[in-house]
Amino acid sequence: MIQVVRYVAVVGAMLTLVGVAAAHVRLTPAERQGIQKQTGWTPEEDFYRFYIGRDAQGRPVAAAIFLTDYTVHGPVRVAVALGPDGKVKGATVVELTEETYAWMRPLLDAQAHFVTANLGKGLDSMAQFYGQVVTGLIKRAALLYEVGVLKRGDSA
Repeated sequence: MIQVVRYVAVVGAMLTLVGVAAAHVRLTPAERQGIQKQTGWTPEEDFYRFYIGRDAQGRPVAAAIFLTDYTVHGPVRVAVALGPDGKVKGATVVELTEETYAWMRPLLDAQAHFVTANLGKGLDSMAQFYGQVVTGLIKRAALLYEVGVLKRGDSA
């Protein structure tokens, strides 16, 4: 939970967060089908958990979600920070294997934040592959927030 609070606090940097609450999003079959049609990705999880930070007036100021993709070399887990409008504010790789780290290293800063600007900088094929894995997780996080929170009005 400390890691989650850190990401939510960073996104709402100048605002005072009164609290962080977990929002459980259970996608309907129609929502899952809509996501699959739109992106080609079928959400596999039964539910997703967003951590939503609120200001003193109870308005959402930031959200965070952890998503994992399981590759042949092990899991890649990313924490994605989102603004209250669903725009991505940042992503941090929070879990990967030692083997995968060697390929991911050129894509991370010293705090393991994913640096999208590094994607086009002469990376080898494995670094490019893992860059696509993380980019995919970030896109999924934004889409899940849009479909499961914003469109339902659950963030207000």
